[in-house]
Amino acid sequence: MKKSFYASLENELEKIREEGLFKEERFIASPQKTRVELANGSSVLNFCANDYLGLANNLDVKKAASESVEKDGFGMASVRFICGTNDKHRQLEEKLSSFLGYEDCILYVACFDANGGLFEPLFDENDAIISDALNHASIIDGIRLCKAKRFRYEHSNMSDLKRCLEEAKEQGARHKIIVSDGVFSMDGTYAKLDEICSLANEYEALVMIDDCHATGFVGSNGRGTSEHFGIKDGVDILTGTLGKALGGASGGFVCANKSVVELLKQKSRPYLFSNALSPSIVSATMKALEIVEGEPDRRQRIYENSKYFRGEMKKLGFEILGTDHPIVPVMLGDAKVAQHMSKKLLENGIYAVGFFYPVVPKNKARIRLQINSEHTKEELDKVIDTFKKVGEELNLL
Repeated sequence: MKKSFYASLENELEKIREEGLFKEERFIASPQKTRVELANGSSVLNFCANDYLGLANNLDVKKAASESVEKDGFGMASVRFICGTNDKHRQLEEKLSSFLGYEDCILYVACFDANGGLFEPLFDENDAIISDALNHASIIDGIRLCKAKRFRYEHSNMSDLKRCLEEAKEQGARHKIIVSDGVFSMDGTYAKLDEICSLANEYEALVMIDDCHATGFVGSNGRGTSEHFGIKDGVDILTGTLGKALGGASGGFVCANKSVVELLKQKSRPYLFSNALSPSIVSATMKALEIVEGEPDRRQRIYENSKYFRGEMKKLGFEILGTDHPIVPVMLGDAKVAQHMSKKLLENGIYAVGFFYPVVPKNKARIRLQINSEHTKEELDKVIDTFKKVGEELNLL
């Protein structure tokens, strides 16, 4: 029986390899930054990190973490409601809720846990959750754990969203909530938040947004998708991460009305059954937030870089999704082509990973590049020139 089990796993793995869908790990031997050293000793330009503001290796952020380790220890060794709450946890929750414009905030060890633990405590079979078809896997898993009625609308299709709201209304849903990524991480596109909020008002629905790829750098003050659209009080529940623009380590959060946060603290399973976030990460994140508020030039640089890079790549003839976000997907279609191109880019000194099914839909494979505020024009031009060279070698241009 055991032999047949392991044989079936090997067969499945071989099938994944044959289809060109096997995800190879790459090992780096340096801190996360615009140029990283690989384990084999080579140095490559890094264009696939979520380090949007270049804070993952920032000296002040690292100092804050180091000082906290000395003062507060390495870890909490427990969940918060037992013996795992440090005063810094509450300080960061207050800082995040103030920065993002909410009454309260609750920290998780990851945003996957925040999304996974959000819906089940708040909604039941009397309610309706209406979710965008391309929402992040963590949102999908969180909704699966909830007994509420489920509706899925076609990606960013407001007519289909209205259809779902109508159906939920006809079925007598007590509470309705529209759920969407703020920025769709595979496409670098924004949710139509202004239209979503308008429909939510019309149907008396709540709105929940995952702003992982927006917090800290989208909007004039870095407050995310709502600020980008000029919307106040339209998003009832906001989830986000500390692991991207805010230092790049780990940690997630939910910002919402105080009663929502209090109930999550009582019933949200990932919060109740996971160790509290390390104080060093909390301290470093607070320093990262200070930098976000005090150095707006970082946001200016990231959008200047993104605009320039997107424009030059389109001139070469590549199909690029999105408009102005620093996530830049180079569409290739075939998974094997994306794998091959990624390897060729690495051979030419560019670290850029291919994305393919099941991370993105079948036949929608791509190289997803991510620009940050610390990339220089010379580095951007190097990547553009390399894409031209490799694209011509593979007959893609």
